[in-house]
Amino acid sequence: MTIVEILNWSTHYLEEHQIENPRLNAELLLARSLNLSREGLYVYLNRPLKEEDREKLERVIKRRISGEPLQYLLGHQEFWSIDFKVDPRVLIPRPETELLVEQALLILCESSLEKPLCALEIGTGSGAIAISLAKELRNILVVATDISREALLLAKENAMSAAVLHQIEFIHGDLFEPFQPLEEKGPFGLVLSNPPYVARSEIQRLAREVKDYEPMVALDGGEDGMEFYRRITSQAPSYLRKGGWLLLEVGKGQGEIISEMLEREGHFDRVNRIKDLSGIERVIRAQKR
Repeated sequence: MTIVEILNWSTHYLEEHQIENPRLNAELLLARSLNLSREGLYVYLNRPLKEEDREKLERVIKRRISGEPLQYLLGHQEFWSIDFKVDPRVLIPRPETELLVEQALLILCESSLEKPLCALEIGTGSGAIAISLAKELRNILVVATDISREALLLAKENAMSAAVLHQIEFIHGDLFEPFQPLEEKGPFGLVLSNPPYVARSEIQRLAREVKDYEPMVALDGGEDGMEFYRRITSQAPSYLRKGGWLLLEVGKGQGEIISEMLEREGHFDRVNRIKDLSGIERVIRAQKR
């Protein structure tokens, strides 16, 4: 069997099992199995496939049709034009989260912010957000926390690969627990987070690639999906400098509720909701008084 024959078979097999973008999946999985680039496959289309390579591909194809995410099978995911290592220890970075990075960069580049620039990311996961900020701003220090020690190990690997480990301090802990609250002047000019925001009752309705494979601790937002927003909005003022900013990624339909939550707290002005390219309110930004 040649490469083109196994490629066509894989595509058909994935399509039969309702895998989206079956050709792309087949190309990427075959390329990884053969240690080739996706483009490299087409240089060797008529080359016979070794038996061990065919068996290796068949195993990974079966894992894909069982629902295992393509990104975990490939071992990486691009975010902010950076290649991140991903595996079941962390949530797979989503394209819509790049809006959070964009808004953070707009804030951090404002000359009015006190120097040095210091940001806190709550729930860093793979490190995608913190690392993206560090790559863009060489004069920033990012403190990145996560409740999962395993996630932090992977985030450190990614920071090392991106050559920004010296700009990021990774800390194990639940939200703000590792820090001492300060009533008058917190240490951070920016606190940002993409917290778990799926309501517990909705988790079983998620795609199997998500609910069966991605870490539940990164998905479960409590009974109504708002548990972490309540905790972050009430605690963040103690860790922000005067004039500092809070940035939150939110789920579809949550923007108005969280904006009202911030306004009720009484510590924030300029509460804004920013829409993503799909017109969904995706990021909330608010400035500490």
